[in-house]
Amino acid sequence: MNIKNVRIYTMNDDDLVIEHGYVTVENGTITAVSEGDPAVCTPDDIDGRGMSLYPGFIDAHTHLGLTSAGVGIEGEDLNEEFDPCTPQLRIIDGINPLDFSFEMARQAGITSVIVSPGSTNPIAGSITAIKTAGRRIDSMIIKTVGMKFAMGENPKLTYMDHEQSPVTRMAVASIIRENLQKAQRYLRDKEQAETESDLPDFDSTMEALIPLLKRQVKAHFHCHRADDIFTAVRIANEFDLDYTLIHCTDGHLIAEELGYEHTSCVVGPVICDRCKPEMANLSPANAAVLRSSGLDVAVCTDHSEVPIEYLPISVGVCIKHGLSFYDGLKAVTCTPAKIALIYDRTGSLEAGKDADLTLFEGSPFEVMSSPSLVMINGRTVRREGV
Repeated sequence: MNIKNVRIYTMNDDDLVIEHGYVTVENGTITAVSEGDPAVCTPDDIDGRGMSLYPGFIDAHTHLGLTSAGVGIEGEDLNEEFDPCTPQLRIIDGINPLDFSFEMARQAGITSVIVSPGSTNPIAGSITAIKTAGRRIDSMIIKTVGMKFAMGENPKLTYMDHEQSPVTRMAVASIIRENLQKAQRYLRDKEQAETESDLPDFDSTMEALIPLLKRQVKAHFHCHRADDIFTAVRIANEFDLDYTLIHCTDGHLIAEELGYEHTSCVVGPVICDRCKPEMANLSPANAAVLRSSGLDVAVCTDHSEVPIEYLPISVGVCIKHGLSFYDGLKAVTCTPAKIALIYDRTGSLEAGKDADLTLFEGSPFEVMSSPSLVMINGRTVRREGV
């Protein structure tokens, strides 16, 4: 089938925008993106009537499916807050894909999300990219993309209540360093073992950190305050980790210094109050300032802090405060896909990629806008007016 008569924002590495073109979808995959009209039409073709076609939106940091609104503790699977180091936890074991928020994501044009554990633990567990359509999490997974680390206020306050370490920022950083050093040693012992009997005793926490040390996944550092941001950068550089900065609330105050690091950040939540001390410098201009300093910037909701369906509006707020429209598009398409190492699958409209796309008549970032069409893996999950 073809989606024709559309303006196509490919979001590819050439930043190509096709003023009048079509996209062909076969068996869940994009097989053609081209100018003009398709040579062969089918009864299933969709006439976009001059609307704008975008890649499906991606929320780069959420807790989607880990909390259930109105349920209480039974529906909370966000934080395992009785051990400060839990890298062995697999996020997919906590996600409920039948939670109503997945439908809200689909209706807003959000086709993929990065789901992370909460931030009570200095090392919290794996992070996975998933599609927002499906009933069984195993069939929704794109790939495991990262390991969650948390700096600052949240782990401090959590373990202060438990009357155990960490209760200072020094201890948070120390726990992260100590376990990364142990994982380095564990990996070295495994690699140097000449026989099976020489292998170190199996350790699930250390095994979970090996992909991180091999740079197969990224470290996602929860950090709001400027000093916590720089501690995250310091640790990442010490251990040669591929990393991204989550929230980066004070980023606009230190944007020039962060620019020297050539790193990426995931800004958000944007539509929220300054709900705790380390968010005192929250600014809707944060994304624009960081982008102007050369950082790759994605925008997130941090669902359920901000409901997932408000991702496009969050981008609109960033655009209102200085982010360009095109950089706003990047912030929910190609940039989060690249940050999450899933750009080979999604994040742009190119032949060979998953048919995740969304069609809008007006700007997708206006409060009154809703998508006329949303597809995930080539399956229509929303269609209205086309």
